[in-house]
Formats: sequence, structure tokens, C-alpha cells
Amino acid sequence: MVDEGAVKAVGAFGGGIASSGSVCGILLGGVAMISSMYSRGNLDEKENPRIWGLSNKFLAKFAELTEPYGGMNCRDIAGVDWKDRDAVKEYYSNPESKRKICIRLVGDAAYILGELLEQEEAKAKAQK
Repeated sequence: MVDEGAVKAVGAFGGGIASSGSVCGILLGGVAMISSMYSRGNLDEKENPRIWGLSNKFLAKFAELTEPYGGMNCRDIAGVDWKDRDAVKEYYSNPESKRKICIRLVGDAAYILGELLEQEEAKAKAQK
């Protein structure tokens, strides 16, 4: 099942926050996933402190993943000026573009996030 509201909420993460080339949308999406699981839904709820620990662990792991590309910003990883239509077409159509790096990072980051969430769940069960 796909939560269309959640998909819409992260739609502008691509291209490094609204095509600005800033922080990679993969990182933002991972933190959004953690937040959706551990954040409070309103100010009356108690905040789950796991949100901060998991988010920081994911951030550190993502920094390691992206270090070879010069950092966690989209402009460093993808090397695309997202406001330049020709550069964007090249990125998507050229099999030799850095798009393959981004695709690999999506998979690697999802795997890492899954491991972190599994570890957190195991830790929570052990504490019960």
C-alpha cells in the first residue's frame, strides 16, 4: 500500500531540495521515514527520543556513503544543474551519467536504513 500523502509530502526532495542541488533527497527521504515512525503527531504526544538517535546514525552512515562523491549535497553526487533542462535531459538519458551513482545510493541507503530500524526494534524488544 502506498500512502499518496507521504509521497506528495516528499516530492520536492529531488535534486537536493527543490532542484537546488543542496542536501540529497535520499538522505532527506530516509530521515522522513524515521520521522514518520518515531515523531509525534501533535504537541500533546510525548516525543520518542529514538527519532534523534536513529536520524543521527543514518546521517553518519549516509555521510560515509557519499564521501567518495565529495559530500551529501546533490550537486556533488549527481553533478547536475537541475535548473538547466539540457543537463537534466543528459542526466536521465545518458547511461554513462552519474544517475547510476544515485540509483546505487538509493539502494545502499535503503539497506542501511533497514538495518538501523531492525537493530532499533531488536533493542526495544530486548528492553521489554
